[in-house]
Amino acid sequence: MSMDERPLSPHLQVYRFQWTMAYSIFHRITGVALGVGTLYFAWWLLALASGPEAFATVQSFSGSWLGRLMLFGWTWALFYHLGAGVRHLFWDAGMGFELDTAEKSGHAVVGFSILATLALWVVAYSVL
Repeated sequence: MSMDERPLSPHLQVYRFQWTMAYSIFHRITGVALGVGTLYFAWWLLALASGPEAFATVQSFSGSWLGRLMLFGWTWALFYHLGAGVRHLFWDAGMGFELDTAEKSGHAVVGFSILATLALWVVAYSVL
């Protein structure tokens, strides 16, 4: 086979969309989001240790619509990443590799993350 006849490597134009592919991408994205959220948490802790003025600044940002949106997204990322991590633990044990099971477990992770995020925020707002 000459160099001209070699097949090209497959890429996104060749693959057809599958939910398991999207869930894998979400797992990576939520890992990055958790890293960014950890920086926000470190900012909050430093402000707490720095004094009332610095803490008031962080609390003011946290109470804004952007701050709450970021906290809500961080909460969802936390629950999604947790659910996907448990899913990976089952895979590490050799269970759930069938395409049908992998797709259903991915749907379950999304459902869990949405329900857990909403439940946490409802409880937090009802306590406040």
